[in-house]
Amino acid sequence: MAILNDYRQFQGLHWETGAVRNSFDYRGFRAPHTGRPYSEALLMGVSGGAVVGYFTFAYEGYPPHARILTRNTFDPWDTLLSRLGVAQNIHQTAKPERAVANLVTALDEGAPAIVWADVWSLPHNALAHDPGMWAMFPLVVYGYDESAGVVHMADRARVGLTCTPGELAAARWRVKQDKHRLITLEAPDPDKLAAAVSAGIWDCLRLYTEAPPQGAKHNFGLAALRHWAELLTKPKARLSWERVFPAGPKMLDGLASAFTDIAIFGKEGGAERHVYADFLDEAATILDRPGLGQAATHFRAAAAAWDALGRTLLPDEVDPLGETRLLLLERHSRFLSEGNAARARLVAIDARLADIRAGLSADFPLTTPQVEAHRAAIAAQVMAVHDIEATAVASLREMMAGRS
Repeated sequence: MAILNDYRQFQGLHWETGAVRNSFDYRGFRAPHTGRPYSEALLMGVSGGAVVGYFTFAYEGYPPHARILTRNTFDPWDTLLSRLGVAQNIHQTAKPERAVANLVTALDEGAPAIVWADVWSLPHNALAHDPGMWAMFPLVVYGYDESAGVVHMADRARVGLTCTPGELAAARWRVKQDKHRLITLEAPDPDKLAAAVSAGIWDCLRLYTEAPPQGAKHNFGLAALRHWAELLTKPKARLSWERVFPAGPKMLDGLASAFTDIAIFGKEGGAERHVYADFLDEAATILDRPGLGQAATHFRAAAAAWDALGRTLLPDEVDPLGETRLLLLERHSRFLSEGNAARARLVAIDARLADIRAGLSADFPLTTPQVEAHRAAIAAQVMAVHDIEATAVASLREMMAGRS
């Protein structure tokens, strides 16, 4: 058995920054400007910070879905660690037995082991296995006991999670080119912190207002919000909501997937704008730019606007839509607070969500004019978010350009 018996770090919420935050905390690495553990907000900001991305996908055999990006996704892991001067001890192997040996060795040396595993294969996520679906994300392993058949993990939940060694092995091998990747982290270089924070802020500003490193410009930043609003209100557009998410189950698919990305996916509401605001408050101290607190205030206002958008997508006034929102929030809350113990309830919630979706085929609660009005209301709130975020971005750019 190899276990870190004193491991108590379960505060990380997003996969990348959460795993780094928890690992740093356990190793005793402290931020120079606070003397406390590096916050996940700081790590999020350094990795590239807040962003907007809008995409829709409709794969054959699967429900269509909208993807709303709320943070930088352009290589955030290596960007974050490189900027902070963190050495990564990387171990990869095509041999399952060697992967176990690497894991045990890391734990025996007293280091939390960050591994990449498929979310669809891990039991605590309570996702039905689908050969066509996989997603590899980092999590922290802090205990491995093959004789007892248990692995101890930290993965977003506020409590420890467990699976069997076989389940972890299958999840780590789901994408073979990852080669059972395992990483342990060395301490950040405090002398690099200010430059890392500044670089992260400028990344954020570029992704809001300039062409992205890849992809169409209208899919990112403030342009993405305008693009989304147009697709909601122009039914003849190629990727309009009228075409991709017509009234019925597909409309619910679009509404629920957008809501999930805004309120749930690796976060707790507000499209993470409150998290980014917390980062800016820390950045004000690190960079000696107190005016960044003003930009933080605008991003907190944006968080409230994003929450309002979530309620607009799935309003209480339309029973199946409101129930869907409440069930999605309950699923997330139960997982965070109960971990493995919530599995039965998560499965029951998913069954109820499937029933709601199926019922919309025969009995959709909105008439055609009401559907059009609902999309218009969503578009109006999207533009309300746009206007607040435009103010926030302008304030942030002004504070970084000057010495306020």
